Amino acid sequence: MKMDRVIAVRNDKTVYRDGDRCIKVFHQGYSKADILNEALNQARIEETGLNIPKILEVTMIDGNWAIVSEFISGKTLAQLMQENPDKKDEYLAMLVDLQLTVQAKTCPKLNKLKDKMNSKIAQADLDATTRYDLHTRLEGMPRHNKVCHGDFNPSNIIISDDGKPYILDWSHATQGNASADAARTYLLFWLSGDIDGANKYMKLFCDKSNTAKQYVQKWLPIVAASQSVKGKPEEREFLLSWVDVVDYE
Repeated sequence: MKMDRVIAVRNDKTVYRDGDRCIKVFHQGYSKADILNEALNQARIEETGLNIPKILEVTMIDGNWAIVSEFISGKTLAQLMQENPDKKDEYLAMLVDLQLTVQAKTCPKLNKLKDKMNSKIAQADLDATTRYDLHTRLEGMPRHNKVCHGDFNPSNIIISDDGKPYILDWSHATQGNASADAARTYLLFWLSGDIDGANKYMKLFCDKSNTAKQYVQKWLPIVAASQSVKGKPEEREFLLSWVDVVDYE
């Protein structure tokens, strides 16, 4: 493998390009189970027919685990929004349409969203009473089996050179309630500082999916608590600030 071109660097992984292949190399100490689960998620999502980079192999490079998949040449929706601010509303509509396409799929072998969130809430840095309230709220939410991406944001959508959208990063994929996934996307806009984008996204999602805004908002404390466990330290305080909020305007 020729790994001389770095695409992205994260705290726990580095992504390289090798011709028409994308190589995600995980750093020492990264959970083997999480790496294999990510590869399995991606393989399962391929079978749904969604437009995603196909996984090619799981291997080891210099003692580190790596996932190799197709390289998609193009620009992310985040880049396009930055380069063409006048088209942001158009790109937001595209983002929501793609998310609804994902959520129209089912994938019975994916982990269940409620199980994952219950586990995360149990680990959250919250008092027992708050955790109990969150578990109770989560259990009271309707059970669905739609494909949920788990990190659906403009940086994970690539528009290829021929104009075709591809959805990246399936490490957090589960099956469950679509509105939980929408709440996560809404919070991601907030975390990036794009409050206007968050509000426009929420309205578009609710209008296009015929979902009550209040229903998506009921998921916000649950999703925020769940995300706070593995979230970046600088984001944790912000996420936990959403946990105690019951009513939204």
